[in-house]
Amino acid sequence: MIKRIRRHPAVAGIFYEPRADTLRSQIEWCFRHPLGPGKLPKVEDGGEAVIKAVIVPHAGIMYSGPIAAHAYYELGVRGRADTYVIVGPNHTGLGAPIAVYPGGEWVTPLGSVKVDEEFVEALSSAVGEECIDEKAHLFEHSIEVQLPFLQYLFDEKFRIVAITMYDQSIEASKRIAEAVYRVEQELGRRAVVIATSDLSHYVTRDEAYSHDKEVIKAIERLEAERVYRVIVDNALPVCGPGPIMVAIYYSLLKGASRAELLAYATSGDVAGGDNSVVGYASIEIV
Repeated sequence: MIKRIRRHPAVAGIFYEPRADTLRSQIEWCFRHPLGPGKLPKVEDGGEAVIKAVIVPHAGIMYSGPIAAHAYYELGVRGRADTYVIVGPNHTGLGAPIAVYPGGEWVTPLGSVKVDEEFVEALSSAVGEECIDEKAHLFEHSIEVQLPFLQYLFDEKFRIVAITMYDQSIEASKRIAEAVYRVEQELGRRAVVIATSDLSHYVTRDEAYSHDKEVIKAIERLEAERVYRVIVDNALPVCGPGPIMVAIYYSLLKGASRAELLAYATSGDVAGGDNSVVGYASIEIV
């Protein structure tokens, strides 16, 4: 039995604007920003969702939003999916190692987003009942900051499945990707995976560009295990190798042919400063 919960914002007013009018303006600022797409998307509501997955950052929207906007621009113009499976790292350490949010809805200043409860219920059978967990999501920002972009594009005409990963191993990533793919096929959903990870953390701008280049290169080759090895073997401060691997494994199951870097920048490029920056990338897999 799926538990229906109303998940209220944890980081509104911190990571993004707390009111509907100012938040909508902030999202439009991201799209129009010189480091963003430079224009608002013309949303194709009835088209075919040809993108299999995107990889986006999850810092404060005032920092990473223009880079994230590139992926959301493509999601908008390529056609709306039925369900967006949003996979993020677990920064708090709370809850289950793999935590799928139960049923109900997520609230932001732009309204509420319903959870695809049928998808969640099937996913709990595929991954394991122990994965249904609210606690891991209580204060986690990585998934929450994606919702205003989706709401701006599609209003309430979509559902989400929210998954956090404290266990970011290769095995866990494969398990999630295979389960999401299997459930999508069984239910006949049009789904897109949104994997969220920031790249280098609190290094110089030159170090971020150098380190992140290697991670991005592995993603572009659709080599999930190489992504893991580059990050772990070099002790790179990348917070979401697991979600990135989920996106790659899932996309390959759907017949992905390529991954394309849409945009890359650092927090220093957006807000100034070169000595302690965070790296952000938007990547689509088709």
